[in-house]
Amino acid sequence: MNSEAKAVWDECLRVIEEHVNEQSFSTWFKPINPVRLDGSVLTIQVPSQFFYEWLEDNYVQVLKLAIKNILGPNGKLEYAVVVDRGNSQNQPYVVSYPQGNISPNKKKNEKPVKEERRSPFEMQSLDSQALLKSNLNPNYTFNSYIEGDCNRLARSAGYAVATKPGVTSFNPLMIYGGVGLGKTHLIQAIGNEIKNGPEDKFVLYVSSEKFVNQFMDSIKDGNVKSFTNFYMQVDVLIIDDIQFLAGKDRTQEMFFHIFNHLHQSKKQIIMTSDCPPRDLKGLEERLLSRFKWGLTADLHMPDFETRVAIIKRKMQSEGIYIPDDVIEYLAYTVDTNIRELEGVLISLIAHASLNRVEIDLGLAKTIMKNIVKDIETEVGIDFIQKTVSDYYGIKLDDLKAKTRKKEIVVARQVAMYFSKEFTNHSLKSIGYHFGGRDHSTVIHAVQTVNDLMETDTSFRNAINEQRKKFKMRSY
Repeated sequence: MNSEAKAVWDECLRVIEEHVNEQSFSTWFKPINPVRLDGSVLTIQVPSQFFYEWLEDNYVQVLKLAIKNILGPNGKLEYAVVVDRGNSQNQPYVVSYPQGNISPNKKKNEKPVKEERRSPFEMQSLDSQALLKSNLNPNYTFNSYIEGDCNRLARSAGYAVATKPGVTSFNPLMIYGGVGLGKTHLIQAIGNEIKNGPEDKFVLYVSSEKFVNQFMDSIKDGNVKSFTNFYMQVDVLIIDDIQFLAGKDRTQEMFFHIFNHLHQSKKQIIMTSDCPPRDLKGLEERLLSRFKWGLTADLHMPDFETRVAIIKRKMQSEGIYIPDDVIEYLAYTVDTNIRELEGVLISLIAHASLNRVEIDLGLAKTIMKNIVKDIETEVGIDFIQKTVSDYYGIKLDDLKAKTRKKEIVVARQVAMYFSKEFTNHSLKSIGYHFGGRDHSTVIHAVQTVNDLMETDTSFRNAINEQRKKFKMRSY
C-alpha cells in the first residue's frame, strides 16, 4: 500500500465521517483500501462492482467533497474494482473506473477478449459488422456457484462437461428445476469455463425465445440457410428454457436438424427446462427422445446449510457484514428459491444504508414482510404465536422456551399446527421459529393435535374457535 495514498485517504475518511452515520461509514468506507497517489489522482480499491456502484449512486457528493478538501480543486478519484478475487495461484483481477463513470465504454486493464464469430443471418436485418457474442454473463462461474445436496449431481456433471465438452456421455446435458433455483447460473458457468479454457471453442448461450425470434426473422428475410449454417458452426450450444419451443412446429424441426448435426459432430449441447423431458408437453417425440440421450439432472431448493452458505458468499462478495442471527433467520424463512433470497439480501442492504440503521434481526423481519409472500399475509407465525398464547393465557416467550409444562406444551403444539395450516413455511422453518426445534417435533405436534381433535370434543371446539380468527385475518 502506498504510504502517501494511505495518508491522503485517512484525511478523506475524517471528512467523510462527519457527513455519514456510523453504520454507513463502517459498511461502505472502512472496507476501502487506498492503492496509490499519482499527483492529484487518488486510487482506492473497492471489493466488488456492486460496492462501486453503490458508492457512486449514494455517496458521490461526499467523496467529491473529501477529495476537494484534501487534494484541492484539481483532485480526482479513481476506483480499482475487484471483479475476481483470485486464489493462491492467481492474483485478484481488478478493473479501474474513474469516479462518476459507472458504465464506461472502455475499461482500463481489461483482459483481451477473443474475437467473436460473425452472425451471417443478422447481417441483413442489422449492420454488416454485426457480431453474435457468446451472451455469457462473466459473473456466472463455478467459483460463485455454491454446491449442496440440492445440486451436486448437476454441478458435477456440468464441470465434467466444461472440462471435456462434447467428449463425455453427458451430451446433451439437460438441467431442470423450478424458477430461481440456479439453472441459468450453472449452464452459464459451464459456458464461461469452456470459453476461458485452453481450446478456442465457440460457445453460444441463447434463450429459446431468442432462438425462435431469430428463426422467424430469418424466414421473413429469406435467410434461413445462413441461420442454419451459423448455428451449425457452434462448438457449444447452450439453450435456456427449452420448454418454450412447445407448439412451434417449424422451429422444432429446425432445432431437430441443428441438434443432429451438432451431436454427430461431437459438439456439446446444454439445455434447461422447468420439468424433466418426460413431462414436457407440445414437443415432438423424436426431439424428446434425443433429449434423453445424455444426462438429465435436476435442481432442488437448497437446504438450510446451503442457503446459509449462499448468503455468506453473497455478502462476502459484496464486502458486507451481517450478524449470524440475521443470516440464520433469512436462511430459515426464505425457503422458496435462490432468486428470492438474493432479492431479500439486496433490499436489506439498501434499507440499512438509505435509512442509516444497522442490519439486525428487527430490520430483517421488517424487510421480509414487504417481500416474501409467506410473510406478506397477516397470518404469519408471529401472529399465530401471539394469538395462541393469548388464548391459553401463557407468555409468548414460553412457546419458544424449553419448558415441558403440560399447558405450555399443548399451546406450543397448537401454534405449530396452525403454522403448518396457515403459512407456507417448511417444517424446519416452523421448528426454527419455536426455539430452534427439529422438524420431527413439528410433525409430532401436528399429529397430536389431529388425534386430540378426534377424541376430545372440548379441545376440537377450542381449535375451531381459534381457526376462525386466522381465517378472518386471511381474507
